[in-house]
Amino acid sequence: MTVPSTMTPGATRPRTPAATARPTAPPAAPTRPEHGSARGEAELRRAELAAFLRSRRERTMPEQVGLPRGRRRRTPGLRREEVAQLATVGVTWYTWLEQGRDIHVSPQVLSSIARALMLDRAERNHLFALAGAADPEPDRSCTGLPEGTLQLLDQLGPYPAVIQNTRFDLLAYNRSYGRLLCDLDAVPPEERNCLWLAFTHPDWRAAITDWDETVRLLVARFRASTAGNVSEPAAKALVARLAEVSEDFRRIWARHEVVQPTSKCKLFHQADVGLLRVATTSLWTGPQFGPRMIAYTPMDEETRVRLDRLHALAMGEGQSAGG
Repeated sequence: MTVPSTMTPGATRPRTPAATARPTAPPAAPTRPEHGSARGEAELRRAELAAFLRSRRERTMPEQVGLPRGRRRRTPGLRREEVAQLATVGVTWYTWLEQGRDIHVSPQVLSSIARALMLDRAERNHLFALAGAADPEPDRSCTGLPEGTLQLLDQLGPYPAVIQNTRFDLLAYNRSYGRLLCDLDAVPPEERNCLWLAFTHPDWRAAITDWDETVRLLVARFRASTAGNVSEPAAKALVARLAEVSEDFRRIWARHEVVQPTSKCKLFHQADVGLLRVATTSLWTGPQFGPRMIAYTPMDEETRVRLDRLHALAMGEGQSAGG
């Protein structure tokens, strides 16, 4: 069973602010939000981002980041120019962020600000959610799945099983699933997403016997599963990334098809053991729609034998890596 490993951002020491070219004209100050509209939602998000940054700045003491307090400090916490210096961004640019101006901020700049303000993981996630950006250093710690659920996932072997969320992120999987479509352990944690792998990973694509129909239904299920929160930053970022790298995805996404998940027979061509005919069973892991466990069981005796072989291969590799 595999879950992402923990990663802690490194500490950032004060540096001389990098030269930043000022825009020729400042963006307009935010107006009163128009509730119920896309513009109103964006303005509310910017206002919340501005308030959040101010509160985190005022909470952070100079001594915490290696700066002298000085005698004439009237600002609680850090000054704006100090945050800009620590994050190596322009003072004007950071000031506009705290004013809720309509400016584009790169994920790298947000990451620098998060380190400068010493944000913890929850605060960092909140920062990127408010900014509508994908975190370049995503949370690779345990996904918060109950230990009993992870044990059940392991015990389903030799049958492949995985836990995924509504965005089709692969939160955890057993050894058989880790070898089913590709060497999943070799895939960076931030790329372990069914939709992303189906369009970008050659081994994953080759293992799908009817790729055209499978990805059409996969995209339609993704659209249906995320309909309740279409503005979620992570889902929007995934769609944007796929649209940038895959013409096939752009074409299918433009159809606006939706379907509900169904249990049915699937055919996979596993590189080491051959053709697999499996039935899918989905189990929700909580009282509300969210992460679900998907298990693949054999449809015939030949597939059962091949899944046993696949499991033995996966377990052998795991023991070699561990010993």
